[in-house]
Amino acid sequence: MRKFDLIKESQSLMNNNIVNLLSSIHEYKGKQELYIEAKPDILSNLLSIAKMQSTSSSNKIEGIYTTDERINKIVNNKVKPKNRNEEEIAGYRDVLNTIHDNYDYIDINPNIILQLHRDLYKYSGMTYGGKFKNSQNYIEETLEDGTKKIRFMPLSPVETPVAIEMLCNSYNEIITKGEIDPLLIIPVFIFDFVSIHPFNDGNGRMSRLLTLLLLHQSGYIIGKYISIEKIIEETKETYYDSLEKSSINWHNNKNDYSYFVEYYLGIILKAYKEFTSRVEYITNKKMNAKERISIIFKENVSPISKAYLIERCPDISETTIERALNNLLKENNIEKISGGRFTEYKWIGNN
Repeated sequence: MRKFDLIKESQSLMNNNIVNLLSSIHEYKGKQELYIEAKPDILSNLLSIAKMQSTSSSNKIEGIYTTDERINKIVNNKVKPKNRNEEEIAGYRDVLNTIHDNYDYIDINPNIILQLHRDLYKYSGMTYGGKFKNSQNYIEETLEDGTKKIRFMPLSPVETPVAIEMLCNSYNEIITKGEIDPLLIIPVFIFDFVSIHPFNDGNGRMSRLLTLLLLHQSGYIIGKYISIEKIIEETKETYYDSLEKSSINWHNNKNDYSYFVEYYLGIILKAYKEFTSRVEYITNKKMNAKERISIIFKENVSPISKAYLIERCPDISETTIERALNNLLKENNIEKISGGRFTEYKWIGNN
């Protein structure tokens, strides 16, 4: 059976790219702590937006959808789920809240992982919630013609409980010693978890919830304020590519984790950059709404939507953003490049 030794696996990861990513994340983490102490009102707004985005994006990756309006109401407990998709969305919301509110008191062991998985399915009533898989599963890729190709075969149902216990024990041992940066250990743990694929369903969503839990416990609470799940959704092809490259020879303990670790550290760094950018925009009281929105346009080569501006500026009302967009259009600083529900705008000003 495959062995799990996170100390050995993480010690081979210190290439130049990973060292640079770690250094950058540590620098941004210092800013995070200052903002958390000084900007509680701003962080409350960011937390609310991130919860909705995380719940929506993590489920979308698995093909679980509902409307933005329903997502908003479900996340804020204003409606009950009305179908299977919404039941699973509500379950994700609850587990996400549990992690955000109680991460300091959650142990990393098989029983806790089973409990979180049970809660993920508590509204749908699926009998496999909270139980390890009872049949062989596969990590598959859907091709353009609709057919499916097996990319990776995880461990068997018989091997799974022992593997999860070994993985948790190895993780706890290395974290307790404190000799290796948790940012190296966490993505290796998550990769092994996904590769074991311990459940009949919900493995991807559980991996993203566990990512937040482990990051929070190590002091990297960026996932409370910026949706890491949304960034993963936006880079889904790279995510699957890194999974595939790092899975080669995994069963023989000879795989190269660096592809996946670099991807995951890049996601975390992007979240920190986004966090810093949003807080700085919100706290810059010398700028009016139009000036702040103009800067956002100048920083983005690609067209952006009103929804993106609302996300970046949670302290500015939708009405004020609409007014700023109309003024920028009249001044010929931006142009509308599409219409209807998915309208986007592009900066065409001189500076």
